[in-house]
Parts: sequence; C-alpha cells; structure tokens
Amino acid sequence: MKTMIAATALAAALFATPAFAANLSAAQVQAKLSAAGYTQVHELEHDDGVWEADVTRKDGTVDEVIIDDTKGEIFDPRDGRAVLDAGQILALAGKAGLTQIESIERDGATWTLDARNARNQRVEVRMSGHDGRVLASKRDGWWD
Repeated sequence: MKTMIAATALAAALFATPAFAANLSAAQVQAKLSAAGYTQVHELEHDDGVWEADVTRKDGTVDEVIIDDTKGEIFDPRDGRAVLDAGQILALAGKAGLTQIESIERDGATWTLDARNARNQRVEVRMSGHDGRVLASKRDGWWD
C-alpha cells in the first residue's frame, strides 16, 4: 500500500511540474533578427538571461539590440516604441516584489536593476523598457 501511495505521489509530482520555456539557440536568434529585417549581425552573446546583438539595420545604422531569451522579442531602442522612464520602471519593479534598489540603468530598450527579490536575495534584473515586465533575473552572489 505504501509503495502504491508513493508511486502515485511521484507520478502526480512529475505531471504537475510546470513546463519551463526553452531558451532560444543562437541560430534561432539569428533567424529572428533576419526575419525582423536586420541585414547583419556582428556579434551575438548570451548574457544574464537575454541575448545581446550588435546589428546593422536596413538604413546602415549599427546598434545593440536585446532579444528575450524565451519569446524572441527584440528590444531595439530605435524601433519607434515608447520606452518607460526610470520612475515608471521603479514603480513596476516594486509591484514585481523588488526592494532596496541600489542601481538602475537604461540599456537601449531595457532597464537593468540591482535590487533584492521577495526572498531578500541580491539580484540583477533585466526589465522590458516597453511594459516593465521582468525579462531575466539573476542572483547576484551567494552570501546573502
């Protein structure tokens, strides 16, 4: 009887585990950038939960864009979409459970914050500059 209960509990746990979004590969990111009309990708790097790419646009301008690691959304500071200001990002960071924000820096069409999460751990967080959603959160140190 105990074996049957344990097996049932294990099966329930396995099937109840939420699916995590798969990270995009470099080839998938390259394909998304090409499909979006960028003519050349000079450098592509995965850093802190997002892709960073130096790209050339159709008009010949070169800039860095950020690509969401799971959805493939491209954050281009020159795509015409409005970018939230620091005050708006700070308000949304608070709603996302971030506290003790030590630094905030705009990086193109995203924002990077050093803060504490709901578990009071030091984290570096990348937020969308368009709607303030958290794109990536990385623990900053293990000693807290």
